[in-house]
Amino acid sequence: MGDFQQVEGYVLTPQGFVRGRLDISGGRIAAIHGEPVSEAQVRHDPQALPIVLPGFIDVHVHGGGGHDTMEGGDAARQISRLHVRHGTTSMLATTMTAPMDEIRAAMSALAEVCRERDPQGARVLGVHLEGPYINPGKLGAQPDFAKPAAMTEVRELHALAPIRLITIAPELPGNLDLITELRAAGYQVQIGHTLGTYEDGVAALSHGAQGFTHLFNAMTGLHHREPGMVGAALAHARYAEIIPDLLHVHPGAIRVALRSIPCMFCVTDSTAAAGQPDGQYKLGRHTVTKCMGGVRLPDGTLAGSTLTMDQALRNLVGMGLEIADASRRVSSHAAEYLGLSDRGQLTVGAWADLVVLDRELQLQRVVVEGEEIDLA
Repeated sequence: MGDFQQVEGYVLTPQGFVRGRLDISGGRIAAIHGEPVSEAQVRHDPQALPIVLPGFIDVHVHGGGGHDTMEGGDAARQISRLHVRHGTTSMLATTMTAPMDEIRAAMSALAEVCRERDPQGARVLGVHLEGPYINPGKLGAQPDFAKPAAMTEVRELHALAPIRLITIAPELPGNLDLITELRAAGYQVQIGHTLGTYEDGVAALSHGAQGFTHLFNAMTGLHHREPGMVGAALAHARYAEIIPDLLHVHPGAIRVALRSIPCMFCVTDSTAAAGQPDGQYKLGRHTVTKCMGGVRLPDGTLAGSTLTMDQALRNLVGMGLEIADASRRVSSHAAEYLGLSDRGQLTVGAWADLVVLDRELQLQRVVVEGEEIDLA
């Protein structure tokens, strides 16, 4: 763990901004000193002191830096290194729908990086199993290997690498009861890649599902006579992912969700193309093309993103959110969703996961568990 160090500036605590200093010892926050200030003071400070926020938490990461989670080998470590340089201090490595032998191989390769953090990488908290328990009629960019869900299979995969989050289409036979079983076993479950109705969404929430995978994308939309899965989320959800690259979801739709879902949080759904030039990359079994700011399949379907969490923060603030609110949506809400009490907030005793930004919200420093990351 990192030795004793101090970080000065406007420190965002759960109670609001403090102008002062944060002390780190043994990888954790030892103390926070200073006087409370308003966000207006932070934004208009003539001294332009740096802004210190909790490190970003991304629960939906397929790739980055030219590497894809499903590649196995050292891919996940390289992905964590790309994203930490954009402020992501904790993440879930996210799988794709694929034949089970390929998912097993990817999970086996993820085991080591989940056990031990790379000194220059983000903490990989575990796995987000996005497929294969999804609706084959709503694959989005997922390969066509959707299959019925089975608890024995989930346990088998979990034995290879820790699963923290599972995406499921609740309308498929047996999946509602499985949601209850998964929740009882300690897995977080969210609804996604679904053709389900509003009623299916409400039923899934009542059976223990708590979130929605990339809200609006790969799910039935809102109509005033058929509210769909989007309607269920807007009417009943406390949590939902959203991809704020301003390409997957129109800013107006993001605003609707912000008013409806108290703890909506950001994910990147990033692919190997994140941090890379335009060209062709792998996304599971697919070859995807990065061009014009997006990533697409040959038929034009959006296939993940090139978003990073620092840009997500800037996009939210650019839409008019206060820095403190935007920060919660790239860190603390996701931490709460995953049941993490010692990440996603700058408070005494928590892990010293933090980002230091300038007045334009550009990264100056990233610290993970008290250890400085080389941003060069």
